[in-house]
Amino acid sequence: MEQALTRRGILGGAIGVGSVGLLAACGPGPAAQVDMSGGPQRGGALRVGLSGGSSADTVDAHIPVNSGDSARVINIYDTLLIRGDEFELQHRLAETFETNDDGTVWTAKIREGVTFHDGKPLTADDVVFTFERITDPDDPKSGAAGLAMLDEVVATDDYTVEFRLNEANSALDDALGQYAMGIVPRGYDPENPIGSGPFKLKSFEPGQSAVLEANHDYWDEGPYLDEVHLLNFNDTDAVINALLSSQVDCVGQIPLSLVDVIESDERMRILNSETGMWLPFSMRVDKAPFDDVRVRQAMRLVVDREEMLEQVFSGHGRLGNDMFSPLDPDYPSDLPQRTQDIDEAKRLLADAGYPDGLTVELVTAPIQAGAVEAAQVYAEQAKLAGITVDIRRVDTTTFFGENYLSWDFAQSFWYTRNFIPQATSCALEESSTNETQYTDEDFADTFYRARSETNPRLRGELIRQAQHQLYEEGGYIIWGFGNQADAYQSYVGGFVENATGLPLSGYTFRRNWMGEVS
Repeated sequence: MEQALTRRGILGGAIGVGSVGLLAACGPGPAAQVDMSGGPQRGGALRVGLSGGSSADTVDAHIPVNSGDSARVINIYDTLLIRGDEFELQHRLAETFETNDDGTVWTAKIREGVTFHDGKPLTADDVVFTFERITDPDDPKSGAAGLAMLDEVVATDDYTVEFRLNEANSALDDALGQYAMGIVPRGYDPENPIGSGPFKLKSFEPGQSAVLEANHDYWDEGPYLDEVHLLNFNDTDAVINALLSSQVDCVGQIPLSLVDVIESDERMRILNSETGMWLPFSMRVDKAPFDDVRVRQAMRLVVDREEMLEQVFSGHGRLGNDMFSPLDPDYPSDLPQRTQDIDEAKRLLADAGYPDGLTVELVTAPIQAGAVEAAQVYAEQAKLAGITVDIRRVDTTTFFGENYLSWDFAQSFWYTRNFIPQATSCALEESSTNETQYTDEDFADTFYRARSETNPRLRGELIRQAQHQLYEEGGYIIWGFGNQADAYQSYVGGFVENATGLPLSGYTFRRNWMGEVS
């Protein structure tokens, strides 16, 4: 499939943002000279172009869904731990986080001197409240599935918290190192969001825009900017148009096919990060025809992964092998790379009762750069095995609406995670986002044993065993891991490559600054 979007096509397209009137004046033209030699400078507003937002957008610390939600919560709230630029686990509001010998009690020493946006000091009591809110059985939040073994969270003094578990968990630090685990003050109201992050919420229009203002009492580096304007555009074409016409200063998640085109503009810079971000197809294993493992295997074998990587990611990424978490140190490297095998796919379909092929509907939406393109490429490849893929394209609001998690055959996207937190989110019966409805008891047993195993070698063996099972019979088609490509104007400083898969250096806007333009 040829990539039809050229710079001429981009510049000729209409800008589809619903809040065009809010955009600031155009930035410097091609001849502008930018002095970045002096390092970080204070002041200015960073205009960030995003797509994929909807009326369901949120600023709730604990239920982010789309990319814009992630950008907001990462900047308004801080977590106890977080993944850094090289996917290393970093301490944030927890100065230390250590487990006892058997992995049943984890103790966090809370950083002193941190204040919330309303001036209230952060204490251990706020941490207790945060995790009570996340795990509220009547209203569990996104991270609740990863804390199923949490018995109680207890403040032993003003700055020490114990996480007491009813079963061992050797990876609780990994679970808490997710951006949906932001610490909030006791009494937190998401309608008036208060956090301890580098920015405060100034205004918010779901599906349109959000303005964040600097928290000058922030405990860590930055923020250097006065404000961050998060502006939602209708689609990728519109957000790229806004960048090239200098209506925004940076955009996240540009199509990888446009990296060379945009980089050729002397005003622009590209951030091209290797990540573990994946853009899978999801097959519900409880619905025909995908309830037959032979059909699922056939659906995987029709994929020409190298062609998919080239057509969708323009080669900026790595091949997938139907297992997630490639940056996990225990990711299996011993399994043969799955390749296209049309004859075997036809044989499996015939054995499953489809000798003449089958017809399936694939639900797609512009949920992530490359998603719709991947659907189109897959449909063409599947024809070779007699599989007719009827593409049903919907908008992002519909995709994540009332039928989300009910599509029989659809797509998804995930940022970089290690195996245990990723499987917790999507591969267990209690997972909050079990898109494939995979509920295999043997897999669950292996997973729980791995999660409780404190011996790294034995835990690694169990993780590889669980991954092998996903490789053979899981409900995902994981064809590749794309680089995260973002684009920004040359006068923006502070961006670095980031392996988390989150755009624009993991949305850590506290590090950004505006260079001096002459």
